[in-house]
Amino acid sequence: MKKRWISLYVENEVGVLAKISGLFSGKSYNLDSLTVGTTEDSTISRMTICLTSDDQTFEQIKKQLNRSVEVIKVVDLSFVPIHMKELMFIRISNCTENDKIDIFRIAQVYDLKVIDYDMSSCILECIKSSDENDGVIKLLNKNYCNRIEVVRGGNVAIEALKI
Repeated sequence: MKKRWISLYVENEVGVLAKISGLFSGKSYNLDSLTVGTTEDSTISRMTICLTSDDQTFEQIKKQLNRSVEVIKVVDLSFVPIHMKELMFIRISNCTENDKIDIFRIAQVYDLKVIDYDMSSCILECIKSSDENDGVIKLLNKNYCNRIEVVRGGNVAIEALKI
């Protein structure tokens, strides 16, 4: 079982996301991440999908996606150089003044952005790889156990330029 990445170019129409995600759930394939956004052409959306599967299952998935009428193009990003990032927000509650000083220090060291704060809470923005985001969560969970709330937006990826 390996982590795999697929980029889909699909028609930007109502119901396409439901149909594609339904294809995965109907076959009991579990998605690790799914993001969707319009491209430079407003009639086309790009999906970035991460899943864990074996080689045979992954080939079946790609074939099924290629057969879907709404899918314009399927790009396997699993074995090509890519740039990938995930957006994550973390709210830390019940902060003391010392907690906030530490949080601002952590944000500086780990290149996080403090996007909001009040007397007792802070919200951090983190745009990193999913593995790096996992590390940030682990660190903050260790220091602020049961006081963090995490919202992750899923990965987006683009093929790296070939030199």
